[in-house]
Amino acid sequence: MQVFKFGGASLKDAKSIMQVCEIIKNYKDDHLVIVVSAMGKTTNALEEVHKYYIENNDKKYEALNNVKLYHYNLLKQIFKEEDEVYFEIEKIFFDLNNYISYNYTNFIEYEYDQIVSIGEILSSKIMYYYLRSLDINVKWIDIRSGLITDDYHREATILFENASSKIKSIFSSKGLYVCQGFIGGTEDGISTTLGREGSDYTAAALAYILDAKSVTIWKDVPGVLNADPRIMPEAIKLDSISYKEAIELSYYGAQVIHPKTIKPLQNKNIPLYVKYYSDPNNSGTKVINTDEITELPPIYIYKYNQVVVSVMPKDFSFIAEENLSIIFKHLAEHKIKVNLMQQSAVSFSICIDYNEQKLKSLLNALSYKFNILHNKNLTLVTIRHYTNEAIEKIIRNKNIILMEVSRKTARIVLK
Repeated sequence: MQVFKFGGASLKDAKSIMQVCEIIKNYKDDHLVIVVSAMGKTTNALEEVHKYYIENNDKKYEALNNVKLYHYNLLKQIFKEEDEVYFEIEKIFFDLNNYISYNYTNFIEYEYDQIVSIGEILSSKIMYYYLRSLDINVKWIDIRSGLITDDYHREATILFENASSKIKSIFSSKGLYVCQGFIGGTEDGISTTLGREGSDYTAAALAYILDAKSVTIWKDVPGVLNADPRIMPEAIKLDSISYKEAIELSYYGAQVIHPKTIKPLQNKNIPLYVKYYSDPNNSGTKVINTDEITELPPIYIYKYNQVVVSVMPKDFSFIAEENLSIIFKHLAEHKIKVNLMQQSAVSFSICIDYNEQKLKSLLNALSYKFNILHNKNLTLVTIRHYTNEAIEKIIRNKNIILMEVSRKTARIVLK
């Protein structure tokens, strides 16, 4: 059995969907689980619906209508008007419109999961009906009934012990299955999400539970590249990397592979392929279990919209264990992930993703004991397997806020 995952960029329009289904046609007699993300920028669009919903702003209806128009425009290009898929999609939008009209709680993360999870339901339904129109025998699965998670909304954890028997039962017979990435469900049937770009993790979790032969992530790039080609057009493809290297890259923010993806695959030695959906015959990148030392070029990872927060004790005491424990306690309470940290005798600096609400709450929480400075609109650049030339290329004519260099990795926060 194999697991294929198709991301939003590979399902963004009618042409892309047709290309993806041409790939799947070659496996129509196999045992294949197809995991799909929301189409195009649907997740972003539904996040806007959620934002207006939480604000009780009537713009939520306009935002939802934009999502609906996008999907209906796509439907018109690949289906006939009388096809059953229209009824299914209309029902999904009808239910969501009712939800944002009559249901409301103050639990922002809970509401996020109920609204934003619909993107994957829409894309999987469209994929299912289009595959059927090609005379491919396929089953549609609502993964929320099998992939059981805790109720930590917006960043739920898969409960593998609870999910395993359900997943094995759902996918037991040989055939083609279409299901959703990114989403799961609690034992009580409440929708959850696994964190942004979590569809990769869904594919890896299913492969782990089902002892899959391999996982293939189909992207809109030729494989794992040493840089984002939109930033560095000269970026080159890496033919193969180790699980360990993939974990490092994802940890530092590389967008090609979700950070949680590698561990379940490594535990069962399941190879991961990253391939280009527009060129399926291209070898892509293979991620495997190897200890061989492979020469890799400098790999550049950019994280934008960063904030550096520097805290200094008001009594001029050292930044020692007691002060650090207070700082990390507040970071944990506000669910803030630290991307980079640096310590001196009397100050401690952290680089974090910008979130206005979380930043304001953190600064208020720390202000009773610390003097605080912060800088917004920064960029964090990580260079794996750096060279002096690679560092110089990044910092030239830039204002360096923080810099950390270890044996294999250089990390620089720039203005």
